[in-house]
Amino acid sequence: MLMDVTPFVENLRRALVASAAVAAPETRAAVENLTTALDSAVRLTLIDALSAAADEVTRELAPGSVEIRIRNREPEFVVTPPPAADAFTPSFPPPPPGPPPLPTPPEPPLPPGEAGTARLTLRMPESLKGRIEEAASQEGVSVNAWLVRAVSTALTGAPRESRSSTTGKRINGWAR
Repeated sequence: MLMDVTPFVENLRRALVASAAVAAPETRAAVENLTTALDSAVRLTLIDALSAAADEVTRELAPGSVEIRIRNREPEFVVTPPPAADAFTPSFPPPPPGPPPLPTPPEPPLPPGEAGTARLTLRMPESLKGRIEEAASQEGVSVNAWLVRAVSTALTGAPRESRSSTTGKRINGWAR
Protein backbone atom coordinates (compact mmCIF):
# COMPACT_ATOMS: atom_id res chain seq x y z
CA MET A 1 0.00 0.00 0.00
CA LEU A 2 1.61 3.23 -1.17
CA MET A 3 1.28 6.23 1.19
CA ASP A 4 1.51 9.78 -0.12
CA VAL A 5 3.29 11.99 2.47
CA THR A 6 3.03 15.11 0.27
CA PRO A 7 -0.13 16.41 2.04
CA PHE A 8 1.66 16.17 5.40
CA VAL A 9 4.73 18.02 4.09
CA GLU A 10 2.47 20.69 2.53
CA ASN A 11 0.55 21.11 5.80
CA LEU A 12 3.83 21.70 7.65
CA ARG A 13 4.98 24.19 4.97
CA ARG A 14 1.67 26.13 5.21
CA ALA A 15 1.91 26.20 9.02
CA LEU A 16 5.46 27.61 8.88
CA VAL A 17 4.54 30.22 6.25
CA ALA A 18 1.44 31.22 8.26
CA SER A 19 3.63 31.64 11.36
CA ALA A 20 5.95 33.95 9.39
CA ALA A 21 3.05 36.04 8.06
CA VAL A 22 3.40 38.50 10.93
CA ALA A 23 7.12 38.97 10.26
CA ALA A 24 8.86 41.40 7.94
CA PRO A 25 8.76 40.65 4.18
CA GLU A 26 12.42 39.55 4.21
CA THR A 27 11.68 37.05 6.98
CA ARG A 28 8.64 35.70 5.10
CA ALA A 29 10.79 35.17 2.01
CA ALA A 30 13.45 33.43 4.10
CA VAL A 31 10.82 31.11 5.64
CA GLU A 32 9.43 30.20 2.20
CA ASN A 33 12.96 29.42 0.95
CA LEU A 34 13.66 27.43 4.12
CA THR A 35 10.47 25.32 3.81
CA THR A 36 11.42 24.43 0.23
CA ALA A 37 14.88 23.37 1.40
CA LEU A 38 13.38 21.35 4.27
CA ASP A 39 11.11 19.31 1.95
CA SER A 40 13.50 16.30 1.78
CA ALA A 41 14.39 16.43 5.48
CA VAL A 42 10.70 16.51 6.48
CA ARG A 43 9.92 13.56 4.17
CA LEU A 44 12.80 11.55 5.66
CA THR A 45 11.65 12.39 9.20
CA LEU A 46 8.10 11.26 8.39
CA ILE A 47 9.43 8.04 6.85
CA ASP A 48 11.58 7.43 9.96
CA ALA A 49 8.49 7.88 12.16
CA LEU A 50 6.48 5.50 9.95
CA SER A 51 9.33 2.98 10.02
CA ALA A 52 9.44 3.09 13.84
CA ALA A 53 5.66 2.59 13.91
CA ALA A 54 5.99 -0.36 11.50
CA ASP A 55 8.60 -1.91 13.81
CA GLU A 56 6.20 -1.61 16.76
CA VAL A 57 3.38 -3.19 14.77
CA THR A 58 5.71 -5.98 13.62
CA ARG A 59 6.61 -6.81 17.23
CA GLU A 60 2.92 -7.15 18.05
CA LEU A 61 2.11 -9.02 14.83
CA ALA A 62 4.96 -11.57 15.00
CA PRO A 63 5.43 -13.89 13.21
CA GLY A 64 3.81 -11.52 10.68
CA SER A 65 5.52 -8.26 9.72
CA VAL A 66 5.09 -4.72 8.36
CA GLU A 67 7.85 -3.20 6.23
CA ILE A 68 8.33 0.32 4.81
CA ARG A 69 9.78 0.59 1.32
CA ILE A 70 10.43 3.83 -0.59
CA ARG A 71 9.07 4.12 -4.13
CA ASN A 72 9.27 7.45 -6.00
CA ARG A 73 10.07 9.30 -2.75
CA GLU A 74 6.93 7.90 -1.12
CA PRO A 75 6.71 5.20 1.57
CA GLU A 76 5.04 1.93 0.71
CA PHE A 77 3.78 -0.47 3.36
CA VAL A 78 4.31 -4.19 2.79
CA VAL A 79 2.25 -6.26 5.21
CA THR A 80 2.98 -9.95 5.69
CA PRO A 81 0.21 -11.40 7.86
CA PRO A 82 0.99 -14.19 10.31
CA PRO A 83 0.39 -17.63 8.83
CA ALA A 84 -2.96 -19.21 9.56
CA ALA A 85 -3.02 -21.49 12.59
CA ASP A 86 -3.60 -24.58 10.47
CA ALA A 87 -0.72 -23.66 8.14
CA PHE A 88 1.66 -25.07 10.76
CA THR A 89 -0.11 -28.42 10.76
CA PRO A 90 1.36 -30.72 8.14
CA SER A 91 -1.29 -32.38 6.04
CA PHE A 92 -0.97 -36.13 6.34
CA PRO A 93 -3.59 -38.60 5.20
CA PRO A 94 -5.84 -39.64 8.06
CA PRO A 95 -4.62 -42.69 9.95
CA PRO A 96 -6.45 -45.94 9.36
CA PRO A 97 -9.14 -46.69 11.90
CA GLY A 98 -7.85 -48.46 14.98
CA PRO A 99 -9.14 -51.73 16.34
CA PRO A 100 -12.53 -51.60 18.04
CA PRO A 101 -12.36 -51.01 21.79
CA LEU A 102 -12.28 -54.04 24.03
CA PRO A 103 -15.62 -54.89 25.55
CA THR A 104 -15.98 -53.63 29.09
CA PRO A 105 -16.22 -56.54 31.49
CA PRO A 106 -19.50 -56.69 33.32
CA GLU A 107 -19.63 -55.06 36.71
CA PRO A 108 -19.51 -57.52 39.60
CA PRO A 109 -22.99 -58.54 40.69
CA LEU A 110 -24.47 -56.54 43.51
CA PRO A 111 -25.35 -58.35 46.71
CA PRO A 112 -29.07 -58.97 47.16
CA GLY A 113 -30.88 -55.90 48.38
CA GLU A 114 -28.34 -53.41 46.97
CA ALA A 115 -29.11 -51.41 43.86
CA GLY A 116 -27.51 -48.51 42.01
CA THR A 117 -24.15 -46.93 42.54
CA ALA A 118 -22.65 -44.57 45.07
CA ARG A 119 -19.86 -42.04 44.76
CA LEU A 120 -16.81 -42.29 47.01
CA THR A 121 -13.84 -39.92 47.20
CA LEU A 122 -10.63 -41.79 47.85
CA ARG A 123 -7.31 -40.16 48.68
CA MET A 124 -4.14 -42.17 48.12
CA PRO A 125 -0.43 -41.69 47.51
CA GLU A 126 0.52 -40.82 43.91
CA SER A 127 2.68 -43.95 43.66
CA LEU A 128 -0.26 -46.19 44.57
CA LYS A 129 -2.51 -44.39 42.10
CA GLY A 130 0.04 -45.00 39.35
CA ARG A 131 0.22 -48.71 40.20
CA ILE A 132 -3.59 -48.99 40.16
CA GLU A 133 -3.79 -47.26 36.78
CA GLU A 134 -1.13 -49.61 35.40
CA ALA A 135 -2.93 -52.71 36.73
CA ALA A 136 -6.28 -51.54 35.33
CA SER A 137 -4.68 -50.84 31.96
CA GLN A 138 -3.08 -54.31 31.85
CA GLU A 139 -6.48 -55.88 32.53
CA GLY A 140 -8.18 -53.62 29.96
CA VAL A 141 -10.65 -52.12 32.42
CA SER A 142 -11.25 -48.68 33.84
CA VAL A 143 -9.66 -47.66 37.13
CA ASN A 144 -13.14 -47.54 38.67
CA ALA A 145 -14.00 -51.08 37.53
CA TRP A 146 -10.62 -52.34 38.77
CA LEU A 147 -11.10 -50.71 42.18
CA VAL A 148 -14.66 -52.09 42.53
CA ARG A 149 -13.39 -55.58 41.72
CA ALA A 150 -10.42 -55.26 44.12
CA VAL A 151 -12.60 -54.02 46.98
CA SER A 152 -15.24 -56.71 46.34
CA THR A 153 -12.55 -59.40 46.34
CA ALA A 154 -10.99 -58.00 49.50
CA LEU A 155 -14.32 -57.94 51.31
CA THR A 156 -15.70 -61.31 50.20
CA GLY A 157 -12.88 -63.44 48.89
CA ALA A 158 -9.40 -63.88 50.28
CA PRO A 159 -8.63 -63.97 53.99
CA ARG A 160 -7.16 -60.77 55.31
CA GLU A 161 -4.21 -60.28 57.56
CA SER A 162 -5.05 -58.94 60.98
CA ARG A 163 -2.80 -56.24 62.35
CA SER A 164 -1.64 -56.62 65.89
CA SER A 165 -2.45 -53.93 68.40
CA THR A 166 -1.25 -53.31 71.91
CA THR A 167 -3.58 -52.60 74.76
CA GLY A 168 -1.63 -51.84 77.87
CA LYS A 169 0.84 -54.75 78.18
CA ARG A 170 -1.28 -57.23 76.28
CA ILE A 171 -0.63 -58.02 72.58
CA ASN A 172 -3.52 -59.09 70.34
CA GLY A 173 -3.20 -60.57 66.83
CA TRP A 174 -1.45 -63.41 65.09
CA ALA A 175 1.84 -64.04 63.35
CA ARG A 176 3.06 -66.49 60.76
